[in-house]
Amino acid sequence: GAVWAAGSVGMRLRSGVFASACLLVQALGVALFLRGFFPVPVRTVPRREARAGPAEPAPPGPGMVSNWTKIPSPLFNKVVIVLIDALRHDFVFGSKGKQFMPYTTQVVEKGTSYSFIAEAKPPTVTMPRIKALMTGSIPGFIDVIVNFNSPVLLDDNLIWQAKTAGKRIIFYGDETWVKLFPKHFVEYDGTTSFFVSDFTEVDDNVTRHLDRVLKREDWDLLILHYLGLDHIGHMTGPNSPLVGPKLREMDNILKKIHISLLSKEEASLPNLLVVCGDHGMSETGSHGGSSEGEVHTPLLFISSAFEKRSGSLTQPERVQQTDLASTLAVGLGLPISRNSVGNLILPIVGGKTMREQLRFVHLNGFQLSRLLQENTPTYEKDPGYEHFKIAEKSHGNWIKLYLEGNNSEILLNLGKKVLKQYLEALKTLSSSLSKQVAQYDMYSMMVGTVIIIEVLLLLLLSVPKALSKRAEFEVPLSSPLFSLLFYLMCLMLCAVHVIICTSAENSCYFCSMSWLTAAGVMMLISALMCGILSAVAKNFENSRLPLKNPVMSCLSWSEIDVLILAGTIGHVLSLGASSFIEEEHQTWYFLINTLCLVLCQELCRNNFLLKECDLQHSTIVKQNFGSIGETSQCKNIDIPAEGLGKATSSSEFVKGSDKWISLATPWIILISCRLLRSLNQTGVQWAHRPDFGHWLTSSEHKPELSFLTAVSLLLIFFLVQRRCSTVSKIAMALGLLGVYSYRAGIGNVVFPWQHADKDISK
Repeated sequence: GAVWAAGSVGMRLRSGVFASACLLVQALGVALFLRGFFPVPVRTVPRREARAGPAEPAPPGPGMVSNWTKIPSPLFNKVVIVLIDALRHDFVFGSKGKQFMPYTTQVVEKGTSYSFIAEAKPPTVTMPRIKALMTGSIPGFIDVIVNFNSPVLLDDNLIWQAKTAGKRIIFYGDETWVKLFPKHFVEYDGTTSFFVSDFTEVDDNVTRHLDRVLKREDWDLLILHYLGLDHIGHMTGPNSPLVGPKLREMDNILKKIHISLLSKEEASLPNLLVVCGDHGMSETGSHGGSSEGEVHTPLLFISSAFEKRSGSLTQPERVQQTDLASTLAVGLGLPISRNSVGNLILPIVGGKTMREQLRFVHLNGFQLSRLLQENTPTYEKDPGYEHFKIAEKSHGNWIKLYLEGNNSEILLNLGKKVLKQYLEALKTLSSSLSKQVAQYDMYSMMVGTVIIIEVLLLLLLSVPKALSKRAEFEVPLSSPLFSLLFYLMCLMLCAVHVIICTSAENSCYFCSMSWLTAAGVMMLISALMCGILSAVAKNFENSRLPLKNPVMSCLSWSEIDVLILAGTIGHVLSLGASSFIEEEHQTWYFLINTLCLVLCQELCRNNFLLKECDLQHSTIVKQNFGSIGETSQCKNIDIPAEGLGKATSSSEFVKGSDKWISLATPWIILISCRLLRSLNQTGVQWAHRPDFGHWLTSSEHKPELSFLTAVSLLLIFFLVQRRCSTVSKIAMALGLLGVYSYRAGIGNVVFPWQHADKDISK
């Protein structure tokens, strides 16, 4: 409970009450920080509002008569999207693609196709990537949490537009699609993604439908999502020998689909095959971050409508993953999703006339400029919007020449110029909108961080009192709360709040709160700061008081204390960078090695160097022993000299052996840490390099692994069995034997009478 101190100077709180109050304030700071850290999407337009208002632009010129109010006709008849989970770009365009995907490589290099490297924005997790592919928007990190329980997608998206337009959609693969788009598919079969040890059945459940579906004509859009490659990456990494056969399997599936689409093409409209990945994988086989292997995925468009390629394939052009939604919308004759920030991939429509190409990019530019208007108050000053208006005006001049029947080279050159202006405007508009999506609420994050740090400092200052017998903490209320410093801090923080909230162009969550709530938060920050300063001043005053014990006067912060504090602070600060998080073990290696060296220095100093405090302590001890001797003489207590000498010599021997053992211990720890570093490479940067663990798990060294496993199990038995009963010893021996037998059964180790002729099962 709370007890008022004498003189109304402060209030004493029990440690439990004080900790609970700090926890509540800490929760407020964390909530403010998280609200600013997870940015709000640019605009989330529900599906029911997607067609509200003028969805299509007017012709870029007064008095023009054309079909600009209509959605363009589709460019493709049937579209098949093959999404291979965790497909890295080098799996198709690298050496593995040439070795294990020969048909795909031939189509990419010499067939009728266009190849790109699509860049996925982090977080590189399946559900946010599906949203990006189908809506053209950029999901945030909060979608990582939602990924485990995918809700219905209410944003305007390609699947809903296709269903509204009467397209018949069939889906087979990851059940995430079924959760995001319920009742959108005329036929579907979902597979779960949580059985990561399943490399074959999860893909066979998709492929088993192919032969039947490809013979049918009652569908317009077919989506296939294969998970096997992602599971292999999670279990064994991108350099696993299992990756090659899986890529060969995917290559045969693409070959079957492509040949079937070519055989069923109509004279009017061609078919389109799209091959892509939702994300890649790191060198350890994981994903979710922003490394090159995780964010770069292949994007292939294969259709007879494209010109046949000639010559070797150069480095593919890089596009954004969000560009697929706009491109497929144009290809299927659908409206572009209103929340899309992607650009039309121009080569896909490069075979059309100049008028149609300008119409397509104008539709894309109008959609992006309208999205910018809905989210930016000063959209007219945006460079992308200005470029779009200039291109739109030039487009109007081009239409005048076109309607006048001018077919000269001037019209062609002007059309190329207008097209270039549109592409620059699209790029700038997309960049502006993407920055808004990733724009964090820095003010709310800073306010939350200040509250968190203040509570942390207050807790650190209260630790000594909380650990005392009384377990109380004196909250200095009267002194700081009614001091001039408190009021000055309140006024200063409120003034800063007013300046930030009235000058910021973008809306801030903390600024959207009522002024009374914001003033309360500022008073809380001021009170915490005054409390911290009061606690620091009180501790400083207490430290200046002379201590009665001369031995304790020599105690101060040692080098180990400073190192532990500095290491803890440095480790916490290092977690602010993703690269340090990925290689956090390197920080631990450095801190442990440094701590061991400092321990060696401290032990040498304590064991071989004599400090002033030790002299004072020995003097006091001698005085105490002298008084004990005088007392023993007064009481006629007989202490044999021989026994005293033996005890002294034995204690000196034990003390000497302990001294050398304590000196050797840090060096033994250093050697052990070095061996552990060589045992298994971890992290992201060096995980693919060979280490002692790879050497042990190779099939050639299975006997060595078996011997090491047997010795380790025997050591466990001998170290534990001393304190066990006979029944427990037998049970533990049988259990350890069962562990070895299980490992031998799955092929990891062998019995002495077996031959190591099988590779280790993953």
